[in-house]
Amino acid sequence: MTEGNGFAGWKSRRRRANVEGGRMHRHEVKVSPEEEAKLLALAEKHRVTIPRLLIEAALSEGTENPSERRDQFMQLSQLQRLVGTVANNINQIARHANATGEVPAEAAASIAHARSVIIRIDRQLAEMAGR
Repeated sequence: MTEGNGFAGWKSRRRRANVEGGRMHRHEVKVSPEEEAKLLALAEKHRVTIPRLLIEAALSEGTENPSERRDQFMQLSQLQRLVGTVANNINQIARHANATGEVPAEAAASIAHARSVIIRIDRQLAEMAGR
């Protein structure tokens, strides 16, 4: 498995960052074909290499590892953008209603969408708190 994936930026970095002086110790781990399949699936899910997955899992001491935190950060970033979009839509509806005295027909759908976004945020926060 190659350790680079062609994506740039810290959000998609598969390999661990270099350390001064390099890493001097090496450990070899043999796995069965079933274990290899599970490791490959997990590494792809977290977008990291198998060595990075193993190191993060071993050194995380039962807490979330950096890959999981990055995934949560990405989900929260997506929700933040979605909240901005929803807030903008609600603001436009309110501006229209204030200017014309009429509430647009799409107001109910926009408010329902805002509620669904709030529910998604609540679920994400509950999931993060449960760890």
